[in-house]
Amino acid sequence: MLGYTQKPGFLTLNYLGMENSGAHKQERYEAKRTLTLKVGYWASFLTLVFGALCFFWLDITRIVPYCFLGFSLANLLNTIALQRHNDLNLSFNLATLLSLGAALLITWFTGGINSPFIFVLAIVVFAGYATTGPRGKLYLYLCVALILLVFFNDVFKFLPADNVVPEYSSTIFALLSILLSVYLMGGVLAKNLLKAHIKLYKSNMDIERQIKEKETLLREVHHRVKNNLQTVSSLLSLQSRSVEDVKMKGLLKSSQNRVISMAMVHEMLYMREDLSRIEYKSYVQELSEYLVRSVKGAENKVKLNIDIPDIKLGIDTAIPLGLLINEALTNALKYGIMEDNEGEIHIALKKEADEDYVLNIGDNGAGFSSLVDHKTTRSLGLKLIHNLARQLKGTITRDESKKGTNYIVKFREIGKQQHLNPVA
Repeated sequence: MLGYTQKPGFLTLNYLGMENSGAHKQERYEAKRTLTLKVGYWASFLTLVFGALCFFWLDITRIVPYCFLGFSLANLLNTIALQRHNDLNLSFNLATLLSLGAALLITWFTGGINSPFIFVLAIVVFAGYATTGPRGKLYLYLCVALILLVFFNDVFKFLPADNVVPEYSSTIFALLSILLSVYLMGGVLAKNLLKAHIKLYKSNMDIERQIKEKETLLREVHHRVKNNLQTVSSLLSLQSRSVEDVKMKGLLKSSQNRVISMAMVHEMLYMREDLSRIEYKSYVQELSEYLVRSVKGAENKVKLNIDIPDIKLGIDTAIPLGLLINEALTNALKYGIMEDNEGEIHIALKKEADEDYVLNIGDNGAGFSSLVDHKTTRSLGLKLIHNLARQLKGTITRDESKKGTNYIVKFREIGKQQHLNPVA
């Protein structure tokens, strides 16, 4: 019985990539959450202080201090709620709408388009890009629309917009507004954004280092598996030399070729950059040339006709398909193209859909009767060909329209979550 199974966790690079991707997303989320929390608390504190200064020091007793107070309390509640529900998008959108509403009202009643507080609207846009990325454009367009609304209202006076800032306090109010804008932009947003960026950068470096370490380990695993399979092949070769029975020699040689076909997959995996998929055209070319030399010798009259595009297959598909090709070619070389006769072997593989493939493989040799069935025959090779096609979740049919023995194999690429059944 010949079997090939993949143990859970043996080839983990794809899963590692998924885990790292999830970890990276979690890191970014945590960085944005930390940034939003810090900015939220600082904005609530600073606006509360600003409102108190307006009311008790600058004699601004209408609308403005109450806007500051209302925003401060509402934003504080929103920030505290974020720690409970962890819905960053909801929290940020609420904070942005509160900021836009409060900034618009304060700008509207402190000088309109000439109000120094209008710069706070730009900070809302900056915070939008820092927290939501491309979706910050929505707040950019909204801020532009609000600024245009303030401007046209100053020109056409279609809505009441009294300036509630006393003239003797306007200079101090302008100074505090500018200082608040600068501090929020540089001292709060930029500072925390830089910290988050540095944290993410370090996280990315750690993830890249871990991936490289795992790739090195996985490459070494493929290398060792290949070496072990070659050792098995060498043992089979040594064993065959001490056996005089021709039939037994043939069986040992066939087993040796099957082991080598699997070793080639692992060799190609560790020798290339992609450790999860192999270029199947080069694999089939090397395997076919090896089998022809192994069965027919270096000097032979067998012509190989291989038509395979640039297709990459995962190890779960590559090995059983390689074994199938090995059995088909071995049968063709032993029983189809007799002795030193001329012959041609053709192998064509094409992709039909996302995971659907069609393999045409055969020879122009003697062929065998269509009455021979893989269920009743004693030929191990024929049984393996059909069992391997079944393992690939596919079907296999003989193409009777061509001379010799020709097969059409339709199969699907084995997915990451599918299990390989042993081939009996």
